[in-house]
Amino acid sequence: MTSSRLNPYLGFNGNARQAMEFYKSVFGGELTLSTFGENGMAESPDADKVMHAQLETGAGYTLMGSDTPSHMEYQPTVGVSISLSGDDGDALRGYWDKLSSVGTVTMPLEKQMWGDEFGMCTDQFGIDWMVNISQPQA
Repeated sequence: MTSSRLNPYLGFNGNARQAMEFYKSVFGGELTLSTFGENGMAESPDADKVMHAQLETGAGYTLMGSDTPSHMEYQPTVGVSISLSGDDGDALRGYWDKLSSVGTVTMPLEKQMWGDEFGMCTDQFGIDWMVNISQPQA
């Protein structure tokens, strides 16, 4: 049992449902979504927007997100990247391929001077990702 954990919580500007469904297609797992309308705001202009989404993956990742309600100003995420790292090259390359396929690659996933494979991309929802595949030490 975990007493606490750190999870990315992403803010979106009306496209949280599409983003979270995309992340489910990348990572698999179980996605739960609730809208503002389902939580007491059925008459609100935000009724169909996502109040809370949570993706729990088989790899143990938890990714959360929501839409910014209309009474608040949307602030895009700046200065933060989500980092995926480990030694399961096949899984990490698969995530990379899906995340970068409809995004912008800012650094190709390739061998770096420190010996690992590393790449950076921004997905179509404006979220920055870093992938590092550790190489066995000689």
